[in-house]
Amino acid sequence: MVNRVFRTALLSMAVCGVALTAHAQTAAPTPAADPVVARVNGEELHRSDVTRMVAQLPPQVQQMPIEMIYPAVIDQLVSGKLVASAGYKAKLADSAEVKDEVKRAEERAVQRAFIQKEMKSRITPKALDEAYQAYLKQNPPQDEVKAAHILVEKEDEAKAIIAELAKGGDFAKLAKEKSKDSVAAQQGGDLGYFTKDAMVEPFAVAAFAMAKGEVSKEPVKTQFGFHIIKVEDKRTQPAPTLDEVKPQLEQTLSKDLVTALVDELRGAAKVETFQMDGSPMPKEDPAAAPKADEPKKP
Repeated sequence: MVNRVFRTALLSMAVCGVALTAHAQTAAPTPAADPVVARVNGEELHRSDVTRMVAQLPPQVQQMPIEMIYPAVIDQLVSGKLVASAGYKAKLADSAEVKDEVKRAEERAVQRAFIQKEMKSRITPKALDEAYQAYLKQNPPQDEVKAAHILVEKEDEAKAIIAELAKGGDFAKLAKEKSKDSVAAQQGGDLGYFTKDAMVEPFAVAAFAMAKGEVSKEPVKTQFGFHIIKVEDKRTQPAPTLDEVKPQLEQTLSKDLVTALVDELRGAAKVETFQMDGSPMPKEDPAAAPKADEPKKP
């Protein structure tokens, strides 16, 4: 099963040229950290070759334990090396088709390297801090409630539980015994902290209107049934730290900076574009440009 899935994935990689691209973008590890895992007619295959191949496989294969797929990886690496060696012997490395593919792969690798170099120099601590401050302004902390609930099907059941709680009944114990929400029931009905928009409206309105320590005096009806709510705490949602949102900020900054970088390069370059048949692009007619609305003539 593993071999079949793996070979299908490998075939896709070969057809799409992914393996070559992966090799171009992965930095060579140091020999001490990259032991030999196989030799084919004297040519060495290293652990880094295994890592590169696994990284290009479908997610469902990557999630398998490496011990499970390692034999299949080695087998396919050896097969690939044998096929490549045969191709070199046939002088295919000198063919126009292969040279063109290698050139395109190299160009993609150089593109990535240049963008990574520019992003590293442009995403400075100052740029990150400015983006973080902007993020905090755009995402102000929200109010949160920490609550527990007991969910039952009928209103009479809910009223009976409220009466039992009023007599000193233990909320967590009753939640474990009677609540339909089996997940929360295991935690004594605890739902943790949540914002108002995280819950269905009737439940959220009731919970946020209650005081800390209060238990609902009437059942709260939602599409799930009838709830008895206990508000355990209220707070303002803590703002995320820079480290928590740093990956998200870096991704956003990268998109903006790549766009700016390409605009800079275009501004300094002479670019000519042609139609698909190689003929000149038609020039825009200034007279055809949209005009501002003019008053209608009577």
